[in-house]
Amino acid sequence: MRVVISQSMYFPWVGMLEQIRLADVFIHYDDVQFSKGSFSNRVQIKTPNGMTWMTVPLSEHRLGQTIDEVRIQPARTWRDRHLTLLKQSFESAPYASDALDLAASVTAGDHQTVADLSRESMLTLCRYFDLDTNTRYADSRDFDTTGSGSARVLGLVKAVGGSDYVTGHGARNYLDHALFETEGVSVSYMDYQQIPYLQLHGAFTPYVSSLDLIANCGRDGLTAIASETRNWKEFLDGSS
Repeated sequence: MRVVISQSMYFPWVGMLEQIRLADVFIHYDDVQFSKGSFSNRVQIKTPNGMTWMTVPLSEHRLGQTIDEVRIQPARTWRDRHLTLLKQSFESAPYASDALDLAASVTAGDHQTVADLSRESMLTLCRYFDLDTNTRYADSRDFDTTGSGSARVLGLVKAVGGSDYVTGHGARNYLDHALFETEGVSVSYMDYQQIPYLQLHGAFTPYVSSLDLIANCGRDGLTAIASETRNWKEFLDGSS
């Protein structure tokens, strides 16, 4: 059973959707410390004037708060700005209305925290592409796991009966691969294909919100959500 564990992200890039597509179980990992500059409350957007960040402003953020504790400013203070930015970005895209309607539906909700908003944005993208059909969603707060770092991640994988932990490239810097092997759990890294699609405003880049894929390709964009994985040993050998 494949398990993916990730912090919730605000309308994330295609690579995040690819992880969810591969997951039998996806665990939202929002009871960990919020990091300023992460993708929990911001994402890149491609505009006629170049790349820019679309950021949800925080409310009285204090150092050390977990993602599910960090409150956001009322949507009325930033929602129109985000929707205007997206409208400019997708103005001549064939499925712009799909992307804008999704963004509007999420930002219209009464979300109080970064975790609530970003989780809903991810799930909305998944529903659009039917990625949620074969994936079960869980919350790290619902499991009585102890420890931190690799030990806690391993505990979460085992708690849902996982046999293969699928992760993004950042984990290479901290994950204790031997610990997973000792417990009979394999580790697989994403082998991102970054499949190009017809995109507005210059050369293709994969590092933008998946709303961009929707605006330009509609549900046919599912063909760009197709990456697989590599075993951790093969991945580390190839990236060293």
